[in-house]
Amino acid sequence: MTGASSTVPHIPETVRSYPTLSEAVSVWTRVALLSFGGPAGQISVMHRIIVEEKKWIGEARFLHALNFCMLLPGPEAQQLAVYIGWLMHRTMGGLVAGLLFVLPGAVAIMILSWIYAIYGNVGAVEALFFGLKAAVLAIVFQAVIRIGKRALRNNVMFTIAGLSFIGIFLFDVPFPLIIVAAALIGLVGGRLDIPAFRGGGGHGSSGPEVLADADTALGEDVPAHARPNPRWSIGVGITLIALWLAPTAALFMAAGPDDIFTKIAVFFSQMAVVTFGGAYAVLSYVAQAAVETFGWLEPGEMLDGLGMAETTPGPLIMVTQFVGFMGAFRDPGTLSPLLAGTLGGLLTTWVTFVPSFLLVFLGAPYMEGLRANKALSAALGTITAAVVGVILNLAVWFALHVLFKEMWAFTAYGMKLDVPVLGSLDIAALLLSVTAFLAIFRFKLGMVSVLTLCAASGIGIYIYGRLI
Repeated sequence: MTGASSTVPHIPETVRSYPTLSEAVSVWTRVALLSFGGPAGQISVMHRIIVEEKKWIGEARFLHALNFCMLLPGPEAQQLAVYIGWLMHRTMGGLVAGLLFVLPGAVAIMILSWIYAIYGNVGAVEALFFGLKAAVLAIVFQAVIRIGKRALRNNVMFTIAGLSFIGIFLFDVPFPLIIVAAALIGLVGGRLDIPAFRGGGGHGSSGPEVLADADTALGEDVPAHARPNPRWSIGVGITLIALWLAPTAALFMAAGPDDIFTKIAVFFSQMAVVTFGGAYAVLSYVAQAAVETFGWLEPGEMLDGLGMAETTPGPLIMVTQFVGFMGAFRDPGTLSPLLAGTLGGLLTTWVTFVPSFLLVFLGAPYMEGLRANKALSAALGTITAAVVGVILNLAVWFALHVLFKEMWAFTAYGMKLDVPVLGSLDIAALLLSVTAFLAIFRFKLGMVSVLTLCAASGIGIYIYGRLI
């Protein structure tokens, strides 16, 4: 018996049997339902289930995939799900993982949008979202600190973040231009091998023990379907480009450029390819465009939508569905407002997320070369530093519109600045915001606890006001 056993290859106890696609559906559904708290929280959930619990892939492969997704525009957590799903079960695996990651949030935001559109002016509902705004404000500032600690490794990165904030806050420099400028600076710094530009960014997760690729279901080798295949890339690329752009082209030709659905399709299609740096970064771009350029929302309503996205599973960028819903709801044309809003929300979600599948499927087979390129790694790190400034702009912009009821516009020397009227300070909003900041930064409460506390406080303030 001993002699016979010596001829059998050793199989580590940590290795799991290869999951079937139906098993993957169950796992990805669980990941999606637990994915709260923005990209950092979602990636942590994915790491805990896929790497630590299921042992489908190892730590190195997980971080390899994450670094690749960080290079792409769009929601990195959802793209990471697409990539891992594709790595495990080819094209169908990527589609299943990506769609399931989005579905719970899409359904939840749609239901909340209906409620908001119908009952948003009811006192209790307004009070609920009034409380959520304070919590969201604190959460956004927490994101600035969290990402800043990772990205601002030296004075050069601090300077880039500062210039990014000044550019977008004072001079209204377009978000895409900031990202392109940061990428170019990083590429040059990386090619010149300047020490300040060495290293990349990421939301890396790691447990107490590092799981080796050899001890996982996938193993160390690259699956045959994960290797470059021009024929497959061309086929999937043409299909996804058609699915992504066909609705926009059809709307443009049938309804014209001034139709609300055409505007939604064009704007969010453009947004999908410039959203480097994660959800918080692009929200500044979306919020200012939706409020100031298109007039789809009021500033406070944008915070309401962000509160919805923070309290539901799935990508935080799902708040764009609420933006599209409200834009079409308020300009329904010949449709009923609710039907127009529903179609506007679904259209927004479609043109926002289809490009994520396209980018992952086209780029993943070639990701090894991207990861090894020092210049691209430097560009990623510089973009992340610039994103800190953009998120700070979002936080300050939100704070001004949450705490003050009136603003006046200051313009001089090319600057454009909203200055608060001090007499319009909302004391209740200030108290709630201070409560949220203390809960997060002093008492270290979790996001769900803070959101619940502030929502209950908002309703409490409303009830107190009714009683007196």
